[in-house]
Amino acid sequence: MFPETMEEILNYDVVILSDVGSNTLLLHPEVFVKSRPRPNRLKLIKDYVVNHGKGFLMIGGYLSFQGLHGIAGYKSTPIEEILPVELMNYDDRVEVPEGYNPIVTNRSHPIVRDFPEVWPTLLGYNKTILKKNATLIAEFNNDPILAVYEIGKGRTAAFMSDCAPHWGTNDFLNWEYYDILWERIINWLTKKI
Repeated sequence: MFPETMEEILNYDVVILSDVGSNTLLLHPEVFVKSRPRPNRLKLIKDYVVNHGKGFLMIGGYLSFQGLHGIAGYKSTPIEEILPVELMNYDDRVEVPEGYNPIVTNRSHPIVRDFPEVWPTLLGYNKTILKKNATLIAEFNNDPILAVYEIGKGRTAAFMSDCAPHWGTNDFLNWEYYDILWERIINWLTKKI
């Protein structure tokens, strides 16, 4: 079960959400089935990052950011407040069946240092808008694909495509930098780099 208290969540250095809609965290069974109040876990994550210096990563997909028909539902939530990107008011999925290749825009950033400028093919992403003080690391068609943000005492990152099929192709999943990418994102979020 996802933590409900600061004491519980502080056992972790980073929270990662990938294809987990906001209702999964907001509508605890006690709330949804029994109509009993429970802690707001989106506010908990924000406090965990901003006031306790921890890390947060959202990875794209049908139930990330706004997602399919907007059902992921992170627009205007405490999670959007800490993300490096602003979310759309609608279904934000961009399907690219012919494939696209993200381009690194900030080759000096420690996450992508020594990475090739052009990444393997991906098949889609969640459309977002880079926030003013966020750092863009990779993009496609002027849309952020990887961005990071320092907020309060903590750090956040957003990868707008998916780390798995169907948006994540075999070329991407088998890329020699794939494991290094995720390791460096986690290391950046935990202030090791």
